[in-house]
Amino acid sequence: MMMSLASRIGAGVRHNLADVGAAARLFASLLGRLPRALLRFVLVREQIYHLGNKSLSIIGVSGLFVGFVLALQGYYTLQRYGSAEAVGLLVALSLVRELGPVVTALLFAGRAGTSLTAEIGLMKAGEQLTAMEMMAVDPIQRVLAPRFLGGFIAMPLLAAVFSAVGIIGGWLVAVPLIGIDAGAFWSQMQGGVDVFKDVGNGVIKSLVFGVTVTFVSLLQGYTCRPTPEGVSEATTRTVVLSSLAVLALDFMLTAMMFSI
Repeated sequence: MMMSLASRIGAGVRHNLADVGAAARLFASLLGRLPRALLRFVLVREQIYHLGNKSLSIIGVSGLFVGFVLALQGYYTLQRYGSAEAVGLLVALSLVRELGPVVTALLFAGRAGTSLTAEIGLMKAGEQLTAMEMMAVDPIQRVLAPRFLGGFIAMPLLAAVFSAVGIIGGWLVAVPLIGIDAGAFWSQMQGGVDVFKDVGNGVIKSLVFGVTVTFVSLLQGYTCRPTPEGVSEATTRTVVLSSLAVLALDFMLTAMMFSI
């Protein structure tokens, strides 16, 4: 009984290590093919449009309502201490440091990540990737690399849009609705937000999240079982793994960035 349990645990660990090794090899292959993918930037541009422009609606609407909620909650909390004018600073710091990159990455995984996984998975199920290999076309170079670059470029742009729209949403609630002075709202924000420490760290986070979510999406699609059930399972794994990876990386990046 104990030997059977130990063998099952060992088989599971070995299987997981094999998956990690396969993912590392695919990531190294992707990185090696990126310079050549940039030479055909028209393919990358198409992916930026597909992953970025088509995600603008959900990013913009979500950012607006997050800004609304932040301004309301911030006002109710800060007014207890006589600092209601600092609601603009609270909204800006919350968005550019944390909520902008993190919520954008989670939305990106749910919208663009699942699209990437399903697209690659269906190409594998339809044997299109195998056909490319038979015609001496590298599927990693032709299919995966442009999508990886597209996600890497689109993610920080979407995070910036999310933060900007969220700040506008915070202003709409704080100034016209609640009645906070507009000059105090913007001056507190200007004086308290550091471009390099706050905005710069947020940009770094969004770049890391873009690499993570895009790679997880491509990996799940490229390694899924070539069946409808396999594609469905891979799409679900993309959302779960991407979300967990984003939250774990956010904790580690925040601990490193703001402890220095």
